[in-house]
Amino acid sequence: MSTYIRTSHSTDTLLNQVFPKQAYWSTWIFFAAIVIVVLLGAFADLRPAFEVKGKLQSLSMNLVIQMMMLIAGAVILIGCKVKPSDISNGAVFKAGMVAIFSVFGVAWMSDTFFQAHMGELRLVLEDVVKGHPWTYAIVLFLVSKLVNSQAAALAAIAPMGLQLGVEPKMLIAFFPAAYGYFVLPTYPSDLACIGFDRSGTTKIGRFIINHSFIIPGLIGVICSCITGYLLVTTFM
Repeated sequence: MSTYIRTSHSTDTLLNQVFPKQAYWSTWIFFAAIVIVVLLGAFADLRPAFEVKGKLQSLSMNLVIQMMMLIAGAVILIGCKVKPSDISNGAVFKAGMVAIFSVFGVAWMSDTFFQAHMGELRLVLEDVVKGHPWTYAIVLFLVSKLVNSQAAALAAIAPMGLQLGVEPKMLIAFFPAAYGYFVLPTYPSDLACIGFDRSGTTKIGRFIINHSFIIPGLIGVICSCITGYLLVTTFM
């Protein structure tokens, strides 16, 4: 067992450590911010609304999340006596910075490339699905990885599937195939998890594709697609 958990940081442990009361304050402040975000997301009437092009629209949840997290961070920094110099040395900050650079670098670059060539990709994939309709799920899975977006993959591939005669209930059954982020470890959350894990068990393998997320991801997608297929064939 020690083979899997022993790293250069194996001496770091939270066991038997006594934390100052400010540490508990900061935790509850963070939890409070999460609760507020959930409430604002569940009840749109609680969010401020603005008139946009003659229509009243609630504040976007993307902005709400950013605002609440920034407010919580400021309150923790000021009220919990946090040393600003210690922030940059923390594992959370380092993992967050890796995720940010991943978004600006790999994720946005790949999205830009594939969006620019989506027309050509669709032509190629249409021929595959037309000849073998069951490959719709595989095409959806691959495209979701290429564009790094479930919504974008469904928006591009689902209409194509309907045009090629794929049954609507099959489209519903294979919705889980739109989760293909994990195939290549370029998504920010994947890289952040690797940065957070001090044990060293979450990692990218020598061949890139043999990383810690590939097996759980494939199991989740395959089982979800099978379950979806069984449900739609039984009840629809």
